[in-house]
Amino acid sequence: MRIEHLAIWVKDLDAMKRFYVTYFDAVPGEMYHNPKKDFNSYFLSFKEGGSRLELMHRPDIAVRQNENIEFMGITHFAISVGSKGKVDALTDRLRNSGFKIVGEPRTTGDGYYESVVLDPEKNRIEITE
Repeated sequence: MRIEHLAIWVKDLDAMKRFYVTYFDAVPGEMYHNPKKDFNSYFLSFKEGGSRLELMHRPDIAVRQNENIEFMGITHFAISVGSKGKVDALTDRLRNSGFKIVGEPRTTGDGYYESVVLDPEKNRIEITE
């Protein structure tokens, strides 16, 4: 078994798609539109691993009020970039582009080399080697 995809509700579908395409080399599929439910989505594929990310938008979905408070449910997802050097380089690139780094590159207690960044809508992404 494997995780096929993870879905995220987003406010700005196009901005979020651009973020994952620009910084994580995601390949977007065609936008899906369901006018009856006022729903739009993109599936983003990654060149390695076979997992996908679904970005979904519907105007009636509530927005998380405080990014600094942890909550029950999925707290982050991790994207492997292949090496410690690539973790460092992508972390710096994201920082220099104005994205908030909430975990500086480090080796964790469980042996991962990672950093943690917030995407444009404050979802936590672990960047791992």
